[in-house]
Amino acid sequence: MDMQEISARGLVLLGCGKMGSAMLAGWLEGGLPAASVWVIDPHPSDWLQGTGVHINAELPAAPGIVLIAVKPQMMGAALPALQSYGNGSTLFISVAAGTSIATFEDVLGAQSPIVRAMPNTPAAVGRGITAIIGNARTSGADLDRAEGLLQAVGQTVRLDNEGQMDAVTGVSGSGPAYVFHLIETLAAAGEAQGLPAELAMQLAKATVAGAGALAEAAEESPSQLRINVTSPNGTTQAALEVLMDDGDGFPALLNRAVAAAANRSKELSRG
Repeated sequence: MDMQEISARGLVLLGCGKMGSAMLAGWLEGGLPAASVWVIDPHPSDWLQGTGVHINAELPAAPGIVLIAVKPQMMGAALPALQSYGNGSTLFISVAAGTSIATFEDVLGAQSPIVRAMPNTPAAVGRGITAIIGNARTSGADLDRAEGLLQAVGQTVRLDNEGQMDAVTGVSGSGPAYVFHLIETLAAAGEAQGLPAELAMQLAKATVAGAGALAEAAEESPSQLRINVTSPNGTTQAALEVLMDDGDGFPALLNRAVAAAANRSKELSRG
């Protein structure tokens, strides 16, 4: 990310909750000068007040980037303050779940370059993944700038069209909660087999985190990694015969779960 380019015109961050704070921390660590950042937040945290950024101060006349990180239900009250930047050279990036590009174009003007992004909660530890899509006014350079900012909290991917955002929500946006539930239930199953609760939880957390790290680092596919650790007629195979059952195993269950999240995402974006 070209910090000089961003700092020259200024960056406005609308909303500094968990996601906004994680991104801001990444930018500052990456060398973005605090004096080039303006944050609008009704309840600034102690951490934010110690960063040296401008907080709820008069905004620059034409910032290079406005990043919108308020909750969707706060959008109606927050967006009108940004209307003066619309239909110009200011790039708008939204990480607000379920808010379509069309909604932003209605408020800010259809000639505004707008990037919609869907990050996820592991961004808080720099391990997020964010999907992005731009509107017709967004240039390749705009997408590069958006990616540069969002890579401060993890990986980024570019979508072919905005319609894919509902499926992204179902897989990576909501997905961390599925994994948290897997950890919960794996630990509970260990308890049911006689392990102390604390030990079962430690084993479950480390196993899921370690397997995820191995899946990302290994050259083999997750399918091959699974095969590699499955001895014929061994303990892993006995468990996988349950988990991989076509009727009530992971394949059918996760297909239904992701479809439910994607469908709910469509309903919410329709308002």
